Amino acid sequence: MSAWTGRRLVCILFFLASCPPRCFAQTATPPAATPRPSTSPPPSSAQPQTERLKVRLAGFPRKHNEGRVELFYKGEWGTICDDDFSISNANVLCRQLGFVEAIGWTHSAKYGKGQGKIWLDNVQCGGSEQNIGACKSRGWGNSDCTHDEDAGVVCKDERILGFADANVIEAHVDENKLEEVRLRPVVAAAKKRLPITEGVLEVKHKNSWAQVCDAGWTAKNTRVVCGMLGFPHERKVNKNFYRLFLQRQKNVYHVHSVACTGTEVHLAACPLEFNGPNGTASCRGGSPVVVSCVPGPLFVQQSARLKKKPKPSSNVRLKGGARLGEGRVEVLKGGEWGSVCDDRWNLQSASVVCRELGFGSAKEAMTGGRMGQGMGPIYMNEVKCTGHERSIWTCPFKNITSEDCQHTEDAAVRCNIPYMGLENSIRIVGGRSAYEGRVEVRVGSKWGTVCSTGWTTREAMVACRQLGLGYSMHAITETWYWDSSNVTEMVLSGVKCTGNEMSLTQCQRHKTLSCQKAAAKFAAGIICSETASDLVLNAPLVQQTVYIEDRPLHMLYCAAEEDCLSKTAAKANWPYGHRRLLRFSSQIHNIGRADFKPKAGRHSWVWHACHGHYHSMDIFTHYDLLNANGTKVAEGHKASFCLEDSDCQEGVSKRYECANFGDQGITVGCWDLYRHDIDCQWIDITDVKPGNYIMQVVINPNLEVAESDFTNNAMKCNCKYDGHRIWFHNCHIGDAFSEEAERRFEKFPGQLNNQIS
Repeated sequence: MSAWTGRRLVCILFFLASCPPRCFAQTATPPAATPRPSTSPPPSSAQPQTERLKVRLAGFPRKHNEGRVELFYKGEWGTICDDDFSISNANVLCRQLGFVEAIGWTHSAKYGKGQGKIWLDNVQCGGSEQNIGACKSRGWGNSDCTHDEDAGVVCKDERILGFADANVIEAHVDENKLEEVRLRPVVAAAKKRLPITEGVLEVKHKNSWAQVCDAGWTAKNTRVVCGMLGFPHERKVNKNFYRLFLQRQKNVYHVHSVACTGTEVHLAACPLEFNGPNGTASCRGGSPVVVSCVPGPLFVQQSARLKKKPKPSSNVRLKGGARLGEGRVEVLKGGEWGSVCDDRWNLQSASVVCRELGFGSAKEAMTGGRMGQGMGPIYMNEVKCTGHERSIWTCPFKNITSEDCQHTEDAAVRCNIPYMGLENSIRIVGGRSAYEGRVEVRVGSKWGTVCSTGWTTREAMVACRQLGLGYSMHAITETWYWDSSNVTEMVLSGVKCTGNEMSLTQCQRHKTLSCQKAAAKFAAGIICSETASDLVLNAPLVQQTVYIEDRPLHMLYCAAEEDCLSKTAAKANWPYGHRRLLRFSSQIHNIGRADFKPKAGRHSWVWHACHGHYHSMDIFTHYDLLNANGTKVAEGHKASFCLEDSDCQEGVSKRYECANFGDQGITVGCWDLYRHDIDCQWIDITDVKPGNYIMQVVINPNLEVAESDFTNNAMKCNCKYDGHRIWFHNCHIGDAFSEEAERRFEKFPGQLNNQIS
């Protein structure tokens, strides 16, 4: 021990001996006027809060469940010193972040040094506190540490069930200074068109709108503004066109000297200066900023209507999102789609994806499989975009190995999209909550109901999306049990959607109203939800387990009763002879964000005495053998006689089992296995001639149960049958291949010989 260290230790011991207990007994809860909402009372030492204390993980290198701890207090992010830090502190912080517990903590700025304030020091938690502010400490902002001593935590990668703020990386800017940004068009015709792509830039400040001085304004600033407003690119403005108009109006300037780099996701993140209270003459030699943006393909106006689909991107897409511009990021490589690992995933990389898809910059970058988990390959890890790249493929990244990442770490985005006002032409009424009711639409200036004839899950999906209410859980065709005191007349019928549209007006519909059941109780309704299930078949397992069995007829009576054989079986000489069965195993995963449960309650399940089980869904899967023209040459179907959790990912518990009339369903992160040796797990190919075919399996074919994505419900395999043996190859989920690869697959089904190519 050095002499200096010894003297310091003596001073510290003397201080501790002379300091009264209250020196370190102060609680660190921010002061507020009203108590915070909680299911349990706050600790007696904590003061009430007006809002929950914000916590985030930062720094590099790190995964989504670890990092430097930062707290948001008095409008500023700051760190925690590692003095007296413990696993109890880490447990409290991890629970605040939505994880079940901590598995470790770090000291000495392992994840890099933070900036700004060091908000807390000598924090001592018991471990049961609701938030870190309720623990004992030296008090807010009272610290003798440097950022070399910033503390970090490592949380167990298991989420608290139902935790709302899971795995979201947001833009942390002081929006109190710039509450909102808009473009104000000056041309009369432009005011009537949405989206607004060009106009005078205005910022909202204290319930009023003010202009931005264009002195020193650059294209990089414009790029940031366009990205905030949902546009991927910017373009030059004809200033001469606006000069006369701007000279005539009185301008109030609130912001000047903006100096963005072009990679920011919010104008408030750029260096800028604010004018004083009297900002009318604070733009010498300049004028208000005028901005012009280029809309993405999805938002280009065409004959006063929107295009239904964006121009397809060659190598990136979003999957599993409830709303436009959000979803799990998937990239295309070698004709097959795969996901991106969330290590180092941030707003700059997410913004490159958003702009590439024709949206604006990223509003949120999400980690930890927040938008569901993929099933295919993982192609990228530690993506490090600067924000200027045109494609995510041009950003630095690491190639992935199976040890690096799992699909529980799939990255996702939520992009800024232009304001289209679509929610202004639809509403729901009469329901028991904000997520359900009678669909009413505005046709011209008239509001009215929608005919429920032909109203299906696809139409309900579009209605929920248009309302911004997430996924469709149920498409209601009889709404008599909801309040009908304010029912309007019917104004829309014959609605038929693909499910991808942004609004019901983009769907097919009758030109003139025609509805056989026009009474109010038959109006279309919806029940929406923020989350939904997503079923996907394990394609490789099908390919690995396929074989042919010649099964005696006397062993197929139950299967015949459940209609699992082809029609010619009825003409067979029972119980003599046999049927040739194409058998395989089906492992059906729920990769969504909500459990998959049968639409019908257990009171309406049908008992089948022959097999001794209940059917919760009449048809759960279709099995088809198709020829080169797409014509069915053999078919089968599987009733969901036992929807249950056969097995689950590590850390996920089973919830559903069929024994003893138990609940049926598939938990998120679990799968249901239909083994190749159980009844009806086959296609009857007794009458099929040798040749090349396509074998197809479709899960939830009638869309009875809502899912976040129906495009991955089908699986296809190339198939060759020589009359004695059968081969499968190229088994894949319906949306796993590129369009070109899928065309090649269907053009050349099977093989030319008995060798698997």
